[in-house]
Amino acid sequence: MGIDFNEWKNLLLLHKLALDDLETKINITAEEGKLLGEENPIEHIKRRIKTPESIIDKLQRKGLLVTVGSAEANLRDIAGIRITCSFVSDIYKLYEHIQKRADIEIVETKDYIKNPKPNGYQSLHVIVKVNLHLYTSIQPVYVEVQLRTLAMDFWASLEHKIYYKYDRQVPEYLTQELKEAAESITALDEKMKNIRDEVEVIRTTTDQIMLPL
Repeated sequence: MGIDFNEWKNLLLLHKLALDDLETKINITAEEGKLLGEENPIEHIKRRIKTPESIIDKLQRKGLLVTVGSAEANLRDIAGIRITCSFVSDIYKLYEHIQKRADIEIVETKDYIKNPKPNGYQSLHVIVKVNLHLYTSIQPVYVEVQLRTLAMDFWASLEHKIYYKYDRQVPEYLTQELKEAAESITALDEKMKNIRDEVEVIRTTTDQIMLPL
């Protein structure tokens, strides 16, 4: 199918602006946390916008009308932002802060950390609505937000490469090894959290000892 990019450029531009707006708000949220004495929970932020080809492919797979209007009405992951955190607790802390923002509306949440997918995939998926203030109107735009730890992100990246290398037909033994690796990642995240907590206890105790009498 030939694609007239001009037909889709406004849709893609709106989602690019929504990503700009959302990333700014998330960074502001993290900076506000610093004022409250919190550590910055964000390690990395990555963003992406689906290509017209990818959008059309998804509409066709869903049996939906292939138009810009159909994409706007039915797809909420045209734009996506992935936030990588050091610890699982940082994920939920950041999510809680986002919930409190009046300028970001959370539409849907899927917690694959507390309830991993059968293949072991873990991440917190959140669909948010951002209201873009344009010259002539206020345009609501949906963005998919994924929050995960560094270890979860490494696993997901590897799984994605394997998934497409085998054209979605991953051998059973690799599927099992990936699931076992996901379980190891859960244990690693928990161990790193415990180490951080122990360091915090030592730091607090040291600070108390150093206080003048």
